[in-house]
Amino acid sequence: MTRKAESAMSESIALMAKVGRCWSPSFAPDGEQLAFISDLTGSPQVWRMSVAGGFPAAVTAFDEQVARVIWSPDGEWLAVESASGGGMNSQIDIVRPDGGDRRRLTADGISNNWLGGWTSDGRGLSFSSNVDDSDSMECFTIDIDAGAPEKLTSAGGTTVIEDISADGTRLLVKRVAYRGDSNLYLLDTKGRRERLLTAHDPPASFENARFSHDERAVFAVSNRDTDMACLCRLSLESDLHWKIVRAREAGELAEFALSGAGEMAALVWNIAGKHALELLNPADNEAGRVIELPGEIVESLRFSPDGSSLALCLTGARLPQDIWLLKIDSGSLQQLTRSPHIGIDLDRLVEANLLAYRAHDGLSLTGWHYAPREGAAPYPTVLSFHGGPEGQEQPRFRYDYQALLAQGIAVFAPNVRGSSGLGKRFVNLDNGALRFDAIQDIAATARFLIDSGMAEAGRLGIMGGSYGGYMTMAGLAAFPELFAAGVNLYGLVNFKTFFQLTEPWMASISKVEYGDPETEGDLLDTLSPIHKLDRVKAPTLVLHGANDTNVPVHEAEQVVAALRARDLPVDYILFPDEGHGFYNESNRITAANALVTWFAQYLLGECPL
Repeated sequence: MTRKAESAMSESIALMAKVGRCWSPSFAPDGEQLAFISDLTGSPQVWRMSVAGGFPAAVTAFDEQVARVIWSPDGEWLAVESASGGGMNSQIDIVRPDGGDRRRLTADGISNNWLGGWTSDGRGLSFSSNVDDSDSMECFTIDIDAGAPEKLTSAGGTTVIEDISADGTRLLVKRVAYRGDSNLYLLDTKGRRERLLTAHDPPASFENARFSHDERAVFAVSNRDTDMACLCRLSLESDLHWKIVRAREAGELAEFALSGAGEMAALVWNIAGKHALELLNPADNEAGRVIELPGEIVESLRFSPDGSSLALCLTGARLPQDIWLLKIDSGSLQQLTRSPHIGIDLDRLVEANLLAYRAHDGLSLTGWHYAPREGAAPYPTVLSFHGGPEGQEQPRFRYDYQALLAQGIAVFAPNVRGSSGLGKRFVNLDNGALRFDAIQDIAATARFLIDSGMAEAGRLGIMGGSYGGYMTMAGLAAFPELFAAGVNLYGLVNFKTFFQLTEPWMASISKVEYGDPETEGDLLDTLSPIHKLDRVKAPTLVLHGANDTNVPVHEAEQVVAALRARDLPVDYILFPDEGHGFYNESNRITAANALVTWFAQYLLGECPL
């Protein structure tokens, strides 16, 4: 490839990686402004803007990457969750809406801290933390004037604060028994007594729990009595019987929001990976009003204080993630934020098409296919595996996908067994020893693409991040003849070292999903790609964040050392200011350039103009 062609490709990739996004909308108490997170300046920070539109104002310029923001009910403060270097050591600050008077509420800078919510007077804030015990996330509250956190639970496990009563005396908390199974508790903050609300036969999940407007009931997303998650309601004044309020046979409830007066609920249905937004009265079970959306994915629903509007995040394969405002009465949508996409014609981007195929044992699988606008099948193709493992591939905006497509490389992103969004049974099909079948799904996916004429042998690549990185290395080792190149993004490769070095609370909830290192060591060794890297033939690119405490950098170092010892083509990029994923703009550009160039080199032979 000529230097001119290389420069043109690099510039094209950089423009795609610079496409911004916005998330975490939070209304001011008067409903006239929104706080949110944007990477407009290259790093995720807090911004605010009028709901009438206009240019946003910057609130923070932290050295840390910001993940979440919540406006206090009295309007005086913004609670901000951020992490130094992108690690899991999130800390909590409060700042004024103009960015002044920053004050850190979590003092050590090392512990993991997750925002809960404000009390109605704006004086108290709840959060989960492992500051006292790295093995567990417990509940804390803090009076922002007094400044000393008060620990409310000591039950162990991973506890997440779901909702807080208006007077701050009761919390809805979710405690994760293991990945895929959880319980809800009603916590009395004064007496520190817990009441179990979700007695059940595992596995079952209870997510997105919310008090009803009168606080006499609880709503939650649950699959307790169904395969597909649905909206359920529990009366706190009865015998704790959960009632299904709204369910869909062919879709799972992804999330919901309730208006302050309780007369309106907004429900997001996950239908084979795409979302549908429904508005209804939670007091009855009648079909609601479906809102037509400009993108395939909607999330982060927030009602305005008066219930007249709904802030939400929208994205799609050709739509960068931005915040929109839905007027409830009219059903009209207004785009509030406009993330920059300089030099990118969104209409020229590629849509995703859902395809179905069969696994080796006949199980039905699906995946999203992105075909380049130019050329014809069979295309050089990259298989992209999502993280989790209980994640889901959906048609969201992916700058790396679109950058590959612009170079004539197709992408196929499957939802193999163990993926979420397809029911409780499907998500548990890869637990423990069942993971061998999930690895076989890699080969079934590749052979489907080849047999259908969409791809051809010798020009298949594989990539993935986090657990997707595990699947990448598992695929390269188990099926060395299938893949011409691989890219491992912050993936785990050795279950034993993962359990030893990851966050202790993460390790404790992962034993059912992966296998217990104390009793199933042999299984974990057999499932770990690190012990089969002598079979890998494909050139492999490894990218990792130095501050990653979810999948520690030791996982990447093991891969690089093992493959280099065999003189395979290996490249390794370590980002010193990132954790689990790449969020700073300069790092996104570096990662995207490396990834696309790697696949162009080994799948195309030379990079096209």
